[in-house]
Amino acid sequence: MGLFVLWMLVASIANSGSFCLTGLSYPDDDQNDPNYVFLHEATSAPAISYYHYIVIGGGAAGCPLAATLSSKYNVLLIERGGSPYGNPNITNLSSFHNNTLADLSSTSLSQRFISEDGVINSRARVLGGGTSINAGFYSRAEPKYVKDSSWDDKLVNESYEWVEKFVVFKPKIEAWQSAVRDGLLEVGVLPNNGFTFDHVNGTKIGGTMFDQNGHRHTAADLLRYANPKRITVLLHATVGRVLFRSKGNQKPVAYGVMFTDASGMRHKAYLKQEGLGLMKNEIVLSAGALGSPQLLMLSGVGPADHLRSLNITVVVDQPLVGQGMSDNPMKGIFLKTKNPNANPLVTFNYFKEPRDLQRCVNGVKTIEKVVASKAFSKFRFDSISFQTLLNLTSSFPINLVPKTGNDSTSLEQFCRNTVTTIWHYHGGCQVGKVIDQDHKVLGVDSLKVYGNQDSEQEAITTGWDYGRMT
Repeated sequence: MGLFVLWMLVASIANSGSFCLTGLSYPDDDQNDPNYVFLHEATSAPAISYYHYIVIGGGAAGCPLAATLSSKYNVLLIERGGSPYGNPNITNLSSFHNNTLADLSSTSLSQRFISEDGVINSRARVLGGGTSINAGFYSRAEPKYVKDSSWDDKLVNESYEWVEKFVVFKPKIEAWQSAVRDGLLEVGVLPNNGFTFDHVNGTKIGGTMFDQNGHRHTAADLLRYANPKRITVLLHATVGRVLFRSKGNQKPVAYGVMFTDASGMRHKAYLKQEGLGLMKNEIVLSAGALGSPQLLMLSGVGPADHLRSLNITVVVDQPLVGQGMSDNPMKGIFLKTKNPNANPLVTFNYFKEPRDLQRCVNGVKTIEKVVASKAFSKFRFDSISFQTLLNLTSSFPINLVPKTGNDSTSLEQFCRNTVTTIWHYHGGCQVGKVIDQDHKVLGVDSLKVYGNQDSEQEAITTGWDYGRMT
């Protein structure tokens, strides 16, 4: 069993308290291109344009949001990356690590960043966002999350079906995966939930974004629902800032965005000014857990002293922008430059909370039992002890964390030394601190943030829900 597979097993249990298996596929052909007529390079965009809604970021939240809004309104979706279609590095899961995440060029689909903790991570730079470059696991939101968010259960269930129609599938299970499943059940990770999209404790076979032909599907596929006459999607368009206007003591109002195309030309897109009944035209940030707070700060909404240190005009002093970042084992985001293409400084404070460290330790112990189980015996090398496997994992250069302590005697130190990511970082624009329950940015008008959830599946759901209710 490979080292990466071992860590995916540990991370799954350590971060969720349950275990989900998803089949893996290794296709050779390209994904079918839907040939969207509304997809354009930003170089073809006019210098000035007007829309009812401007959505920044074509990822897990932005694509379903823009698609549903286009049923009633004229929508602009701005994506800093290119199209995912026809690219084998996206379609083929075997390219997931070897090509996509390892590509450090300026045109890579994934933009590498290293947190201040020393953990190597990636952020998407392609239409479809993280769903175009991750491992394709899918699970519905935890029921408690739905309840705490005060969502309508009926609407949530409708959104699941809307999403799953195009992008989620029942996986093919390989022999080693069946052995892991049976081993988990043998060692007491119960109940056996079989195949389900639901977020449940125990062992289950979860959904995958790879279909039965081995093709990856992404949030970009949800643009199939869009009204092609009312939506424009611009590719390779980098937003530099949101534009605000102020009058007297009233809140600053977002009224447009400035973006740059691949040739370096600047464009401006403005909100239309005609009335929309009780609704106001809006700009929506759905640029991801890093991109949205970064863009807020570049636009003058953030910690005042930090913004002034970079000569950014302060629109609203909002010290909590960028704070509360987590990556599923938390600190925050800060700008190091005014360049929107550059990564901000990010700190996650992995294992700061004792319970996170204990969950990792418990996960390692569970995997040790699975490896020793009868069900997994055909895939076990009896000449290699589990301790040897841990030592090999610890010696592998999976992060830049300074190695301390003796891994062979402390699972706690093993977890600290080998901490890595499963690309579920979130936060930065937290509800009640940066945005309200309706996702409106506190202190300004006509600006919202979506896609700040714990997972892409929750981001997709909120994007669809907002578009349907608007």
